[in-house]
Amino acid sequence: MAHFTTLTSRAAPLPVNNVDTDQIIPARFLKATDKQGMGDHLFADWRYNADGSPKPDFVLNKPEARGAQILLAGGNFGCGSSREHAPWALTGFGFRAVISTSFADIFRNNALKNGLLPIVVDEDTHRTLFEMLEEIPNAELTIDLASQTVALPTGQAVTFPMDGFSKTCLLKGTDELGYLLGFEEKIAAYEKARN
Repeated sequence: MAHFTTLTSRAAPLPVNNVDTDQIIPARFLKATDKQGMGDHLFADWRYNADGSPKPDFVLNKPEARGAQILLAGGNFGCGSSREHAPWALTGFGFRAVISTSFADIFRNNALKNGLLPIVVDEDTHRTLFEMLEEIPNAELTIDLASQTVALPTGQAVTFPMDGFSKTCLLKGTDELGYLLGFEEKIAAYEKARN
C-alpha cells in the first residue's frame, strides 16, 4: 500500500447522495479476485453507454476530471453491500481520497485498508467545495494527513477526523497485517522469553 502523507490535486465533483457500492462497481464485475482493471469499471453504468462508449456528460469522462485524485462525493457515500471491490475501483481509477459528509462504515473501513482516504467534512464546507469547483473546475486541494487538514485554494484549512490507528497505517503505507508484522522481532523475543 502506498504511503499517504500529503496530496495536492484537482477534485472531481459527484454531487449525488446515497451512492451505493453497486453504483461504484456493479455486481457483474465482482467475479474478479484481484484489483487489476477495476478502475475501468468504476461507475460503469454511469460512465458508459450500452455499446461501451463513454457518456460525455458524466463527470469522470470530462477533460477536467482527468488526473483528479480526489473525489468530492455527495453524502452517505459507499452505502449498500460490503464489497471491497468499491475501493479497489476508486483507487484503480486513480483516486487517493474521497470527501463527503458521511460514509457507510463498511465502505470506510474497506477504503482505509486499501489506501483510500475517506474524509468527512461538515455540510457548510461540503457545500463550499462544490460551489468552488463549479466556479473554478481546475481548483486544487491539498490534503495533509499528518495535520488532518484539507487546504482550499483560498488559504482556508479545514480539519477532518481520523482515528489514530488508521492514520498511522496510511502514513506508514501499511495495512493491519503489515503493522503487526512490524513488531515481529518483539513478538519473537516475547515468545522466546516465555519458553
